[in-house]
Amino acid sequence: MNAWQVQDAKQRFSEVLREAATDGPQVITRHGEEVAVVLSIDLYHQLASPRLELSDYLLHGPDADDLEITRNQSLVRDVDLDELV
Repeated sequence: MNAWQVQDAKQRFSEVLREAATDGPQVITRHGEEVAVVLSIDLYHQLASPRLELSDYLLHGPDADDLEITRNQSLVRDVDLDELV
């Protein structure tokens, strides 16, 4: 992620936009402090898209009808509880 001072970002705004589209988010700094980020519209849409709630995912998520789940049918092992004390 590149960092640009405000005055450089203003003078080279087209380059900031181009690098945001190709190289990822570009940080804008003022007096050495990060104050803003320029990012591609695709990344913005990805970050701003609504997140699916877990309950909605479970209700409307992938169909598991063809999922085969089998339980291990082996017997449980004997445990001597006196040894644990």
